[in-house]
Amino acid sequence: MAGGKSRFDDIYDRPDPRAYFQRLAPLEYEIPHHAQPVFRQVATDRAALDDGHPGRLAMLDVCCSYGINAALLNHDVTLAEMYERYTSPACQTMSRSELAAWDKEFYAERRRPDAVPVFGLDVAAPAVRYALEVGLLDAAFTDDLEQSPPSPGLRCALAEVGLITLTGGGSYITARTFRALLDSVRRPVWVSAFVLRTVSYHPIVRVLAVHGLSTAVDVSHTYPQRLFTDEREQRYAIEAVRALGVDPAGREKDGRFHSLRYESRPETRWQSGDRVEAHCAQPTSSTSITSPWTV
Repeated sequence: MAGGKSRFDDIYDRPDPRAYFQRLAPLEYEIPHHAQPVFRQVATDRAALDDGHPGRLAMLDVCCSYGINAALLNHDVTLAEMYERYTSPACQTMSRSELAAWDKEFYAERRRPDAVPVFGLDVAAPAVRYALEVGLLDAAFTDDLEQSPPSPGLRCALAEVGLITLTGGGSYITARTFRALLDSVRRPVWVSAFVLRTVSYHPIVRVLAVHGLSTAVDVSHTYPQRLFTDEREQRYAIEAVRALGVDPAGREKDGRFHSLRYESRPETRWQSGDRVEAHCAQPTSSTSITSPWTV
């Protein structure tokens, strides 16, 4: 447990994603499903911005694990289909090499014509290695930016990044990671993040603001992430959201973690009325706002 939240470190240290899906299926882990249409739209909008840089911009998925977000973004596949695939009896009988070959063919056949280059960042080396091998990631990095600056390879890749995404990793990384990333980017960068209501995103918002990014969040719309593992984890979540001034009724009290969606873009890219000045407290449904988006 990390502050009361269950840890799943062991499922990211496997040579392929079968254990990941088998463990998370009973918990109905679903945030990548909710992120799929959002990331597709944001990637399209960001790609339409002519920033004067040569070459196609890339997306960097932070805490990418086995490339789940990349699979959903760039392929005609759903999260439900991925659960069915990796928990099927046929899948369990395969060797790791057989599964990798099967996956490489599967995703190649379902590659979307509007696919964008996706780079993955995760300290779980076996996970990113698998995603890279089967073609879900165009490049993968295991830098721990909480502890060290970006490696030369990651710094070089960041020159191509125009969009940074995050789902689920907000409980494990801090503003240090985002500071290290934004210090090395060369294009105008947007950030699209789904963050649990149990943690404050505001330290990261402040770092983004230093780098010229304005952050917005629709506090009225939450996204279910997964069921709690047990009553202890639920108590932790309820206490954590209350400590941030958030009401757990109808969400954490009903048995699931819930996330908020944060969108960060350069100040000049927000239309008038899309945002208000950042507050120091975690956003709540009672926060005074003048539009659907606020931080």
